[in-house]
Amino acid sequence: MSKIPFGPTYDEMLHPEKLEKAIHEKAIKAKINELDPMNLFNINWKNENGEVHKIVLPKALTNVDANIVVMLGKYFPSGSHKVGPAYSTLIEGCVDQTIIPGKHTILGPSTGNFGIGVAYICNLMKYDAIVIMPDNMSKERYDRIRRYGAKLDLTPGTESDVILTLERTFELKKNPNYRSLAQFELLPNYRFHRHVTGLSAVEAVKGIGNGRIACYTSAPGSAGTLAAGDQIKKAFPEAKVVAIEPYECSTLMNGGRGQHRIEGIGDKMCTLIHNVLNTDFVCLVKDDDAVRGLKILHDGEHVLKEAGVTHEQYVAMRELFGVSGICNILGAIKMAKYLKLGPLDNVLTIATDGFDRYPSVLEDLQRRYLETVDFVQRRWFKEIFVETDTCHILDYRPDFMKEKLFKQKEMDWLKFGYTQAYLDSMRKMDFWDDEYEKIHHYDELIRKMRVE
Repeated sequence: MSKIPFGPTYDEMLHPEKLEKAIHEKAIKAKINELDPMNLFNINWKNENGEVHKIVLPKALTNVDANIVVMLGKYFPSGSHKVGPAYSTLIEGCVDQTIIPGKHTILGPSTGNFGIGVAYICNLMKYDAIVIMPDNMSKERYDRIRRYGAKLDLTPGTESDVILTLERTFELKKNPNYRSLAQFELLPNYRFHRHVTGLSAVEAVKGIGNGRIACYTSAPGSAGTLAAGDQIKKAFPEAKVVAIEPYECSTLMNGGRGQHRIEGIGDKMCTLIHNVLNTDFVCLVKDDDAVRGLKILHDGEHVLKEAGVTHEQYVAMRELFGVSGICNILGAIKMAKYLKLGPLDNVLTIATDGFDRYPSVLEDLQRRYLETVDFVQRRWFKEIFVETDTCHILDYRPDFMKEKLFKQKEMDWLKFGYTQAYLDSMRKMDFWDDEYEKIHHYDELIRKMRVE
Protein backbone atom coordinates (compact mmCIF):
# COMPACT_ATOMS: atom_id res chain seq x y z
CA MET A 1 0.00 0.00 0.00
CA SER A 2 1.49 3.35 -1.07
CA LYS A 3 2.16 6.00 1.54
CA ILE A 4 0.49 9.41 1.41
CA PRO A 5 1.49 12.83 2.80
CA PHE A 6 1.18 13.16 6.57
CA GLY A 7 -2.09 14.89 7.41
CA PRO A 8 -5.20 14.65 9.60
CA THR A 9 -8.32 12.53 9.35
CA TYR A 10 -11.80 14.07 9.25
CA ASP A 11 -12.28 13.26 12.91
CA GLU A 12 -8.95 14.83 13.85
CA MET A 13 -10.04 18.00 12.05
CA LEU A 14 -13.22 18.01 14.13
CA HIS A 15 -11.45 17.03 17.37
CA PRO A 16 -7.80 18.18 17.27
CA GLU A 17 -7.59 17.26 20.94
CA LYS A 18 -7.70 13.61 19.82
CA LEU A 19 -4.33 13.95 18.08
CA GLU A 20 -1.33 12.29 19.65
CA LYS A 21 0.10 14.74 22.17
CA ALA A 22 3.44 15.11 20.30
CA ILE A 23 1.69 15.85 16.99
CA HIS A 24 -0.67 18.33 18.63
CA GLU A 25 2.23 20.17 20.25
CA LYS A 26 4.19 20.28 16.97
CA ALA A 27 1.13 21.66 15.19
CA ILE A 28 0.68 24.46 17.72
CA LYS A 29 4.37 25.40 17.41
CA ALA A 30 4.05 25.37 13.60
CA LYS A 31 1.61 28.31 13.65
CA ILE A 32 4.55 30.73 13.73
CA ASN A 33 5.75 29.37 10.36
CA GLU A 34 2.87 29.38 7.90
CA LEU A 35 4.58 26.99 5.47
CA ASP A 36 5.48 24.31 8.01
CA PRO A 37 3.63 21.15 6.82
CA MET A 38 2.57 20.45 10.42
CA ASN A 39 0.00 23.22 9.89
CA LEU A 40 -2.09 20.57 8.15
CA PHE A 41 -3.00 19.52 11.69
CA ASN A 42 -4.28 23.04 12.39
CA ILE A 43 -7.09 22.65 9.86
CA ASN A 44 -9.94 22.93 12.35
CA TRP A 45 -12.33 25.46 13.90
CA LYS A 46 -10.74 25.29 17.36
CA ASN A 47 -8.43 27.54 19.35
CA GLU A 48 -5.65 26.17 21.54
CA ASN A 49 -8.13 25.64 24.38
CA GLY A 50 -10.31 23.44 22.20
CA GLU A 51 -13.03 26.10 21.80
CA VAL A 52 -14.64 26.99 18.48
CA HIS A 53 -13.43 30.34 17.10
CA LYS A 54 -16.59 32.46 17.16
CA ILE A 55 -18.08 35.79 18.13
CA VAL A 56 -21.57 36.69 19.32
CA LEU A 57 -22.34 40.01 17.65
CA PRO A 58 -23.41 42.95 19.83
CA LYS A 59 -27.15 43.53 19.66
CA ALA A 60 -26.38 47.24 19.34
CA LEU A 61 -25.05 46.25 15.90
CA THR A 62 -27.62 43.67 14.81
CA ASN A 63 -30.74 45.34 16.26
CA VAL A 64 -32.49 41.99 16.71
CA ASP A 65 -33.37 40.06 19.86
CA ALA A 66 -31.85 36.78 18.65
CA ASN A 67 -28.18 35.99 19.18
CA ILE A 68 -26.19 36.19 15.93
CA VAL A 69 -23.27 33.76 16.37
CA VAL A 70 -20.50 33.91 13.74
CA MET A 71 -17.92 31.14 13.35
CA LEU A 72 -14.60 32.62 12.25
CA GLY A 73 -12.72 31.16 9.29
CA LYS A 74 -9.78 33.56 9.39
CA TYR A 75 -8.00 31.46 11.99
CA PHE A 76 -7.54 28.50 9.66
CA PRO A 77 -4.12 28.07 8.02
CA SER A 78 -4.03 30.31 4.92
CA GLY A 79 -6.66 32.58 6.53
CA SER A 80 -9.86 30.89 5.38
CA HIS A 81 -11.85 27.75 6.18
CA LYS A 82 -11.80 26.88 2.46
CA VAL A 83 -8.42 25.25 3.15
CA GLY A 84 -10.41 22.42 4.78
CA PRO A 85 -12.23 21.18 1.68
CA ALA A 86 -9.08 21.78 -0.40
CA TYR A 87 -7.15 19.42 1.89
CA SER A 88 -10.02 16.90 2.11
CA THR A 89 -10.36 16.69 -1.65
CA LEU A 90 -6.62 16.27 -2.16
CA ILE A 91 -6.15 13.70 0.61
CA GLU A 92 -9.07 11.59 -0.65
CA GLY A 93 -7.45 11.61 -4.10
CA CYS A 94 -4.18 10.49 -2.52
CA VAL A 95 -5.92 7.69 -0.61
CA ASP A 96 -7.78 6.56 -3.74
CA GLN A 97 -4.47 6.60 -5.64
CA THR A 98 -5.95 8.88 -8.32
CA ILE A 99 -3.55 11.70 -7.37
CA ILE A 100 0.12 10.74 -7.41
CA PRO A 101 2.89 12.91 -5.91
CA GLY A 102 5.46 13.95 -8.50
CA LYS A 103 3.16 13.01 -11.38
CA HIS A 104 0.03 15.10 -11.16
CA THR A 105 -0.47 18.86 -11.22
CA ILE A 106 -3.47 20.04 -9.20
CA LEU A 107 -6.17 22.31 -10.66
CA GLY A 108 -8.17 24.55 -8.30
CA PRO A 109 -11.26 26.22 -9.85
CA SER A 110 -12.26 29.08 -7.57
CA THR A 111 -13.25 32.69 -7.13
CA GLY A 112 -10.67 33.17 -4.42
CA ASN A 113 -10.51 31.47 -1.04
CA PHE A 114 -10.67 27.90 -2.29
CA GLY A 115 -7.96 28.76 -4.81
CA ILE A 116 -5.84 30.20 -2.02
CA GLY A 117 -6.47 27.02 -0.03
CA VAL A 118 -5.47 24.82 -2.97
CA ALA A 119 -2.25 26.80 -3.48
CA TYR A 120 -1.47 26.57 0.23
CA ILE A 121 -2.21 22.85 0.60
CA CYS A 122 -0.23 22.00 -2.53
CA ASN A 123 2.72 23.94 -1.13
CA LEU A 124 2.61 21.92 2.10
CA MET A 125 1.97 18.59 0.37
CA LYS A 126 4.51 19.20 -2.44
CA TYR A 127 2.24 19.32 -5.50
CA ASP A 128 2.39 21.79 -8.37
CA ALA A 129 -0.86 23.75 -8.64
CA ILE A 130 -2.77 25.89 -11.11
CA VAL A 131 -5.62 28.03 -9.78
CA ILE A 132 -8.33 28.89 -12.32
CA MET A 133 -10.32 31.97 -11.35
CA PRO A 134 -11.95 35.14 -12.78
CA ASP A 135 -9.64 37.98 -13.79
CA ASN A 136 -11.42 40.70 -11.83
CA MET A 137 -11.03 39.57 -8.21
CA SER A 138 -9.17 41.43 -5.46
CA LYS A 139 -5.44 41.72 -5.99
CA GLU A 140 -4.83 40.41 -2.46
CA ARG A 141 -6.15 37.03 -3.61
CA TYR A 142 -3.82 36.83 -6.60
CA ASP A 143 -0.85 37.92 -4.51
CA ARG A 144 -1.49 35.26 -1.90
CA ILE A 145 -1.86 32.47 -4.46
CA ARG A 146 1.42 33.44 -6.10
CA ARG A 147 3.11 33.65 -2.69
CA TYR A 148 2.22 30.04 -2.06
CA GLY A 149 3.84 29.06 -5.37
CA ALA A 150 0.83 28.27 -7.54
CA LYS A 151 0.25 29.50 -11.08
CA LEU A 152 -2.84 31.50 -12.07
CA ASP A 153 -5.02 30.78 -15.08
CA LEU A 154 -7.49 33.68 -15.29
CA THR A 155 -10.87 33.55 -17.03
CA PRO A 156 -12.93 36.60 -18.07
CA GLY A 157 -15.27 38.29 -15.63
CA THR A 158 -15.93 38.53 -11.92
CA GLU A 159 -17.46 36.58 -9.06
CA SER A 160 -20.60 36.01 -11.11
CA ASP A 161 -18.72 34.27 -13.92
CA VAL A 162 -17.55 31.19 -12.04
CA ILE A 163 -19.18 28.98 -14.69
CA LEU A 164 -16.37 30.08 -17.04
CA THR A 165 -13.78 28.77 -14.58
CA LEU A 166 -15.57 25.41 -14.60
CA GLU A 167 -15.56 25.30 -18.39
CA ARG A 168 -11.85 26.15 -18.43
CA THR A 169 -11.15 23.46 -15.80
CA PHE A 170 -13.20 20.94 -17.82
CA GLU A 171 -10.87 21.56 -20.77
CA LEU A 172 -7.63 21.55 -18.76
CA LYS A 173 -8.33 18.28 -16.99
CA LYS A 174 -8.38 16.47 -20.33
CA ASN A 175 -4.61 16.51 -19.85
CA PRO A 176 -3.90 13.19 -18.06
CA ASN A 177 -1.25 14.86 -15.89
CA TYR A 178 -3.81 17.23 -14.34
CA ARG A 179 -6.17 16.44 -11.47
CA SER A 180 -8.92 18.84 -10.44
CA LEU A 181 -9.96 19.62 -6.88
CA ALA A 182 -13.37 20.51 -8.21
CA GLN A 183 -15.03 22.10 -5.18
CA PHE A 184 -18.37 22.61 -6.95
CA GLU A 185 -18.82 18.91 -7.75
CA LEU A 186 -16.62 16.68 -5.58
CA LEU A 187 -18.11 15.40 -2.35
CA PRO A 188 -15.08 15.69 -0.03
CA ASN A 189 -16.13 19.36 0.17
CA TYR A 190 -19.55 18.23 1.39
CA ARG A 191 -18.03 15.71 3.82
CA PHE A 192 -15.66 18.24 5.37
CA HIS A 193 -18.34 20.82 6.04
CA ARG A 194 -21.05 18.42 7.15
CA HIS A 195 -18.71 16.74 9.63
CA VAL A 196 -16.18 19.36 10.70
CA THR A 197 -18.14 22.60 10.26
CA GLY A 198 -21.55 21.16 11.12
CA LEU A 199 -20.52 19.50 14.37
CA SER A 200 -18.34 22.47 15.31
CA ALA A 201 -21.44 24.65 14.86
CA VAL A 202 -23.34 22.47 17.31
CA GLU A 203 -20.50 23.03 19.81
CA ALA A 204 -20.34 26.75 19.08
CA VAL A 205 -23.79 27.56 20.51
CA LYS A 206 -23.36 25.73 23.81
CA GLY A 207 -24.01 28.17 26.64
CA ILE A 208 -25.53 30.78 24.30
CA GLY A 209 -29.28 31.42 24.48
CA ASN A 210 -31.07 28.07 24.62
CA GLY A 211 -27.99 26.24 23.32
CA ARG A 212 -29.72 25.36 20.05
CA ILE A 213 -29.56 26.66 16.47
CA ALA A 214 -32.84 28.10 15.18
CA CYS A 215 -31.42 29.20 11.83
CA TYR A 216 -28.21 28.69 9.84
CA THR A 217 -27.34 31.11 7.03
CA SER A 218 -24.63 30.80 4.39
CA ALA A 219 -24.11 32.06 0.87
CA PRO A 220 -23.83 28.95 -1.32
CA GLY A 221 -20.56 29.53 -3.18
CA SER A 222 -19.68 25.90 -3.85
CA ALA A 223 -22.46 24.97 -1.36
CA GLY A 224 -19.86 23.14 0.72
CA THR A 225 -20.39 25.39 3.72
CA LEU A 226 -24.16 24.93 3.39
CA ALA A 227 -23.58 21.20 4.02
CA ALA A 228 -23.01 22.05 7.68
CA GLY A 229 -26.77 22.57 7.75
CA ASP A 230 -27.36 18.86 7.17
CA GLN A 231 -25.59 18.01 10.42
CA ILE A 232 -27.12 20.98 12.25
CA LYS A 233 -30.54 19.59 11.36
CA LYS A 234 -29.57 16.20 12.78
CA ALA A 235 -28.87 17.88 16.13
CA PHE A 236 -31.64 20.48 15.96
CA PRO A 237 -34.46 19.31 13.64
CA GLU A 238 -36.24 22.65 13.97
CA ALA A 239 -33.27 24.54 12.49
CA LYS A 240 -33.89 26.41 9.23
CA VAL A 241 -31.11 26.35 6.61
CA VAL A 242 -30.96 29.47 4.46
CA ALA A 243 -29.00 30.06 1.25
CA ILE A 244 -27.98 33.71 0.93
CA GLU A 245 -27.65 35.08 -2.62
CA PRO A 246 -26.68 38.47 -4.00
CA TYR A 247 -29.73 40.46 -5.02
CA GLU A 248 -27.87 41.23 -8.25
CA CYS A 249 -27.36 37.55 -9.12
CA SER A 250 -30.33 35.67 -7.69
CA THR A 251 -29.91 32.39 -9.58
CA LEU A 252 -31.53 30.04 -7.04
CA MET A 253 -34.39 32.41 -6.32
CA ASN A 254 -35.43 33.41 -9.81
CA GLY A 255 -32.74 32.50 -12.35
CA GLY A 256 -31.01 35.89 -12.14
CA ARG A 257 -27.47 35.94 -13.52
CA GLY A 258 -26.14 39.48 -13.11
CA GLN A 259 -22.78 40.76 -11.84
CA HIS A 260 -22.10 41.48 -8.18
CA ARG A 261 -19.34 42.52 -5.77
CA ILE A 262 -19.57 39.90 -3.01
CA GLU A 263 -16.29 38.07 -3.50
CA GLY A 264 -16.29 34.48 -2.31
CA ILE A 265 -19.79 33.32 -3.29
CA GLY A 266 -19.48 32.09 -6.88
CA ASP A 267 -22.89 31.71 -8.42
CA LYS A 268 -24.99 31.48 -11.62
CA MET A 269 -25.56 27.80 -10.82
CA CYS A 270 -26.92 25.26 -8.40
CA THR A 271 -23.73 23.40 -7.59
CA LEU A 272 -23.61 19.62 -7.86
CA ILE A 273 -22.85 19.15 -4.14
CA HIS A 274 -25.70 21.43 -3.01
CA ASN A 275 -28.16 19.26 -1.07
CA VAL A 276 -31.29 21.22 -1.90
CA LEU A 277 -33.40 18.86 0.24
CA ASN A 278 -32.23 20.73 3.32
CA THR A 279 -32.41 24.28 1.93
CA ASP A 280 -35.46 25.81 3.62
CA PHE A 281 -35.23 29.42 2.42
CA VAL A 282 -33.39 31.53 -0.12
CA CYS A 283 -32.66 35.11 0.98
CA LEU A 284 -31.21 37.97 -1.06
CA VAL A 285 -28.68 40.56 0.15
CA LYS A 286 -27.64 43.56 -1.95
CA ASP A 287 -23.96 43.46 -2.82
CA ASP A 288 -23.27 47.09 -1.95
CA ASP A 289 -24.85 46.59 1.48
CA ALA A 290 -22.22 43.92 2.16
CA VAL A 291 -19.36 46.17 0.99
CA ARG A 292 -20.64 49.25 2.85
CA GLY A 293 -21.28 47.09 5.91
CA LEU A 294 -17.66 45.99 5.83
CA LYS A 295 -16.60 49.65 5.69
CA ILE A 296 -18.66 50.44 8.78
CA LEU A 297 -17.33 47.51 10.79
CA HIS A 298 -13.74 48.23 9.81
CA ASP A 299 -13.61 52.05 9.88
CA GLY A 300 -16.82 53.27 11.52
CA GLU A 301 -16.02 53.21 15.21
CA HIS A 302 -17.65 56.61 15.87
CA VAL A 303 -20.87 55.53 14.20
CA LEU A 304 -20.94 52.20 16.01
CA LYS A 305 -20.16 53.88 19.33
CA GLU A 306 -23.18 56.16 18.88
CA ALA A 307 -25.29 53.03 18.35
CA GLY A 308 -24.05 51.50 21.62
CA VAL A 309 -21.15 49.31 20.44
CA THR A 310 -18.27 49.61 22.91
CA HIS A 311 -14.66 50.29 21.94
CA GLU A 312 -13.71 46.77 23.06
CA GLN A 313 -16.44 45.24 20.90
CA TYR A 314 -15.40 47.31 17.90
CA VAL A 315 -11.74 46.32 18.24
CA ALA A 316 -12.71 42.66 18.62
CA MET A 317 -14.76 42.72 15.39
CA ARG A 318 -12.67 44.99 13.17
CA GLU A 319 -10.46 42.42 11.41
CA LEU A 320 -12.75 39.38 11.56
CA PHE A 321 -14.83 39.70 8.41
CA GLY A 322 -14.61 39.90 4.65
CA VAL A 323 -17.37 40.89 2.24
CA SER A 324 -18.96 37.42 2.15
CA GLY A 325 -18.94 37.30 5.96
CA ILE A 326 -20.88 40.58 6.09
CA CYS A 327 -23.27 39.15 3.49
CA ASN A 328 -23.90 36.11 5.70
CA ILE A 329 -24.38 38.34 8.76
CA LEU A 330 -26.89 40.55 6.96
CA GLY A 331 -28.75 37.43 5.87
CA ALA A 332 -28.75 36.22 9.48
CA ILE A 333 -30.24 39.52 10.66
CA LYS A 334 -32.93 39.41 7.96
CA MET A 335 -33.88 35.84 8.91
CA ALA A 336 -33.96 36.64 12.64
CA LYS A 337 -36.55 39.31 11.83
CA TYR A 338 -38.43 37.15 9.31
CA LEU A 339 -38.70 34.18 11.71
CA LYS A 340 -39.49 36.50 14.64
CA LEU A 341 -36.79 34.95 16.80
CA GLY A 342 -36.38 35.95 20.43
CA PRO A 343 -33.52 36.42 22.92
CA LEU A 344 -33.11 32.68 23.60
CA ASP A 345 -32.81 31.83 19.89
CA ASN A 346 -29.51 31.54 18.05
CA VAL A 347 -28.83 32.27 14.39
CA LEU A 348 -25.49 30.82 13.34
CA THR A 349 -23.50 31.92 10.33
CA ILE A 350 -19.97 31.80 8.93
CA ALA A 351 -17.25 34.34 8.22
CA THR A 352 -15.18 32.54 5.59
CA ASP A 353 -12.14 34.80 5.93
CA GLY A 354 -10.97 38.06 7.51
CA PHE A 355 -10.37 41.62 6.40
CA ASP A 356 -6.79 41.01 5.27
CA ARG A 357 -7.78 40.22 1.68
CA TYR A 358 -10.15 43.16 1.19
CA PRO A 359 -8.32 46.52 1.54
CA SER A 360 -8.54 46.99 -2.23
CA VAL A 361 -12.32 46.44 -2.04
CA LEU A 362 -12.64 49.39 0.35
CA GLU A 363 -10.33 51.44 -1.88
CA ASP A 364 -12.75 50.77 -4.73
CA LEU A 365 -15.66 51.77 -2.48
CA GLN A 366 -13.90 55.07 -1.78
CA ARG A 367 -13.52 55.70 -5.51
CA ARG A 368 -17.17 54.94 -6.16
CA TYR A 369 -18.64 57.04 -3.33
CA LEU A 370 -15.99 59.77 -2.92
CA GLU A 371 -17.37 60.58 0.54
CA THR A 372 -17.39 57.89 3.23
CA VAL A 373 -17.11 60.15 6.28
CA ASP A 374 -19.07 59.72 9.51
CA PHE A 375 -22.35 61.32 8.43
CA VAL A 376 -22.41 59.09 5.33
CA GLN A 377 -21.60 55.98 7.36
CA ARG A 378 -24.27 56.96 9.88
CA ARG A 379 -26.85 56.86 7.08
CA TRP A 380 -25.45 53.56 5.81
CA PHE A 381 -25.61 52.01 9.28
CA LYS A 382 -29.28 52.96 9.59
CA GLU A 383 -30.12 51.60 6.14
CA ILE A 384 -28.11 48.38 6.35
CA PHE A 385 -28.29 47.30 9.99
CA VAL A 386 -31.07 49.17 11.81
CA GLU A 387 -33.73 49.15 9.09
CA THR A 388 -32.98 45.76 7.57
CA ASP A 389 -36.20 44.53 5.96
CA THR A 390 -37.54 41.05 5.33
CA CYS A 391 -38.06 41.49 1.59
CA HIS A 392 -36.62 39.05 -0.93
CA ILE A 393 -36.99 35.89 1.15
CA LEU A 394 -38.62 32.81 -0.39
CA ASP A 395 -39.74 29.61 1.35
CA TYR A 396 -38.22 26.61 -0.44
CA ARG A 397 -39.72 23.90 1.76
CA PRO A 398 -42.65 23.01 -0.57
CA ASP A 399 -41.96 20.21 -3.05
CA PHE A 400 -42.68 22.39 -6.08
CA MET A 401 -40.02 24.85 -4.91
CA LYS A 402 -37.48 22.04 -4.45
CA GLU A 403 -38.25 20.99 -8.01
CA LYS A 404 -37.07 24.38 -9.25
CA LEU A 405 -33.66 23.73 -7.70
CA PHE A 406 -33.46 20.17 -9.04
CA LYS A 407 -34.17 21.47 -12.55
CA GLN A 408 -31.56 24.20 -12.13
CA LYS A 409 -29.02 21.55 -11.14
CA GLU A 410 -29.87 19.44 -14.19
CA MET A 411 -29.45 22.44 -16.48
CA ASP A 412 -26.05 23.22 -14.95
CA TRP A 413 -24.51 19.74 -14.71
CA LEU A 414 -25.79 17.43 -17.44
CA LYS A 415 -23.55 19.31 -19.88
CA PHE A 416 -20.50 18.36 -17.78
CA GLY A 417 -21.10 14.64 -18.30
CA TYR A 418 -23.17 13.75 -15.25
CA THR A 419 -26.09 11.42 -15.94
CA GLN A 420 -29.75 12.03 -15.23
CA ALA A 421 -29.74 8.90 -13.06
CA TYR A 422 -26.95 10.29 -10.88
CA LEU A 423 -28.72 13.63 -10.49
CA ASP A 424 -31.97 11.83 -9.67
CA SER A 425 -30.20 9.87 -6.91
CA MET A 426 -29.53 13.22 -5.18
CA ARG A 427 -33.27 13.66 -4.70
CA LYS A 428 -33.17 11.27 -1.73
CA MET A 429 -31.54 11.95 1.64
CA ASP A 430 -30.07 8.42 1.53
CA PHE A 431 -27.62 9.64 -1.14
CA TRP A 432 -26.28 12.39 1.11
CA ASP A 433 -26.17 10.24 4.25
CA ASP A 434 -24.29 7.50 2.39
CA GLU A 435 -21.77 10.01 1.08
CA TYR A 436 -21.30 11.43 4.55
CA GLU A 437 -20.68 7.99 6.07
CA LYS A 438 -17.65 7.58 3.82
CA ILE A 439 -15.65 9.71 6.27
CA HIS A 440 -15.13 6.55 8.34
CA HIS A 441 -13.70 4.70 5.35
CA TYR A 442 -11.36 7.57 4.51
CA ASP A 443 -10.29 8.11 8.11
CA GLU A 444 -9.25 4.47 8.39
CA LEU A 445 -7.24 4.61 5.15
CA ILE A 446 -5.59 7.94 6.03
CA ARG A 447 -4.40 6.50 9.33
CA LYS A 448 -3.02 3.40 7.61
CA MET A 449 -1.37 5.13 4.66
CA ARG A 450 0.10 8.36 6.01
CA VAL A 451 3.80 8.58 6.72
CA GLU A 452 5.41 11.11 9.08
